[in-house]
Amino acid sequence: MNTADLKEVKNYDYGIEKIFAQAQDFLPINGTDYVELYVGNAKQAAHFYKTAFGFQSLAYAGLETGVKDRASYVLVQGKIRLVLTTPLRSDGFIADHIRRHGDAVRVIAMWVDDARRSFEETVKRGAKVYFEPVVSSDENGEVVTAGIHTYGDTVHIFVERKNYKGIFLPGYEAWTSEYNPAPTGLKYIDHMVGNVELGAMNKWSSFYADVMGFANLVTFDDKDISTQYTALMSKVMTNGNGRIKFPINEPAQGLKKSQIEEYLDFYEGPGCQHIAVATDDIVFTISEMRRRGVEFLHVPGTYYDTVPDRVGEIAEDLAKLKELGIMVDRDEEGYLLQIFTRPVEDRPTLFFEIIQRKGAKSFGKGNFQALFESIEAEQARRGTL
Repeated sequence: MNTADLKEVKNYDYGIEKIFAQAQDFLPINGTDYVELYVGNAKQAAHFYKTAFGFQSLAYAGLETGVKDRASYVLVQGKIRLVLTTPLRSDGFIADHIRRHGDAVRVIAMWVDDARRSFEETVKRGAKVYFEPVVSSDENGEVVTAGIHTYGDTVHIFVERKNYKGIFLPGYEAWTSEYNPAPTGLKYIDHMVGNVELGAMNKWSSFYADVMGFANLVTFDDKDISTQYTALMSKVMTNGNGRIKFPINEPAQGLKKSQIEEYLDFYEGPGCQHIAVATDDIVFTISEMRRRGVEFLHVPGTYYDTVPDRVGEIAEDLAKLKELGIMVDRDEEGYLLQIFTRPVEDRPTLFFEIIQRKGAKSFGKGNFQALFESIEAEQARRGTL
């Protein structure tokens, strides 16, 4: 697929199936395999994600399993697997990554049926090699992995696990813990957003089109996503079955520093801005997460005055949504409910979105104004607007 062939569709009149059909079939992806974050203290980070988000202990690798340079804790909830990795010494790439970026997403791993072919097809189309195919094995079988680079220091790893029956990957052992708070209802990763520098959005949307066979699901410009002070532009890229969606954001010209510029400053380069995770009951999920101490962006109360006229009838109690700060938007396919956490570390970089789709395939365009105003209020408090 050439970049010129991308369909930059700003609504869904063509139907979502036609958008997905644009994606090439040379790189079939079954879904997100795992997301790995490099963090300063994986043991403490794991405790936070278990306590606050309801993740469960799954697997561990470290000194006790023969790994000498790092410790990794694997958490699971629904189909989501988070790997939290910390270095055991101050030298090496992991430590350098944390010094530069803080706690951050390093790996977005994709579950494929053939990792070797996925690697070969993307590399011959221009992907930069992270590592060539590797076969890892133990008594539970074998896993084939291979990696390519994407924006900034972020990488994609292809994971082929059809011949493996172990807990996670070879080299990991089951992690049992007496402390396992109940899940909060998170099901799967809906999308992951990358922030890139001004002028790089088209480069990376072209990368996902030309190198990985993705299609442009929707495009937002600075007229769609802006306030009086700041703006951004975004292209949402999707694979053929729609299970992988990567919005790519870049800043647009504005009177003040946008959230994308703030992110790039504090992250010190392009990277993954947020992970959107889906739930089937957002009222329960957010009620539970708030009770456990997760902090969310404040939505102005006046936002809810226009919801009935803008969105129409919904099954949820609007008063409860207002109490919890959950936003609502509708497209041609249905409606969605969404809310955004504050950054999950002191650097104003990585945060999470919680989303419930009730037919809607879009990304909450009707909420952009209120969302941006909420983010700008946070930036003003931090003195970075």
